[in-house]
Amino acid sequence: MNHDYHHIYELCKSHMHSYVLVETVDGSKIDGIVTGLDDEYVYIAVPLGGSEATQPNPHQHMDRQSGYGYGYPGYGSPGYGYPGYGPPGYGAYPPRRFQRLILPLAALTALSVLPWY
Repeated sequence: MNHDYHHIYELCKSHMHSYVLVETVDGSKIDGIVTGLDDEYVYIAVPLGGSEATQPNPHQHMDRQSGYGYGYPGYGSPGYGYPGYGPPGYGAYPPRRFQRLILPLAALTALSVLPWY
């Protein structure tokens, strides 16, 4: 690892799984949860806002289309408690709330912890 990024690497490492505000060299500010780190990149779960968060999961359409949860038609009989059976929408995935963002450590200038309440 390049020693220029050692400080920011250590900051990311010490705040793993924390809600943070990241500032990049171009002045952008991004808030999210640090989910991973390696020698070159930091992985952040960025909250989706507005209509992005209400977009259905791509697998959800397949589940509803097949009539059976998890996209496996023909398993068991409806109403017997198998995953995906029961009321409409049972077994469907909830809407996405986060998007994964991968940033190079070289692009980060600052990282600070934010309260998440």
